[in-house]
Amino acid sequence: MTTPTRRRKKAAPKTFKAAYDILKTNAAELQQQDEPDIDNLMTTVEESIAAYRVCETRINAVQQALDAAFAEEKSTSSVDN
Repeated sequence: MTTPTRRRKKAAPKTFKAAYDILKTNAAELQQQDEPDIDNLMTTVEESIAAYRVCETRINAVQQALDAAFAEEKSTSSVDN
C-alpha cells in the first residue's frame, strides 16, 4: 500500500496573472479527478482562496482607477463646455 503524495502549499502569488493561473490550474485539476483527492483538498482550497484574494484586490484597484479616471475626464469635459 502506497501513501499518497501530499502537495506542498505554494507561496501566495504576487501578480494577477500568477494568481489567475493558480485558479485555472486548480479548477482544471479538480474537474479532471475521477475521485476526489481528499489528502490535498485543503491545500488546493487554501491556494485557491489566496489566489482569489489577489485577483479580487487587483480587480478592485483597477476598477477604482478607472472610476477615478472617468470621473476626472467627466469633470474636465463639463468645465470645458
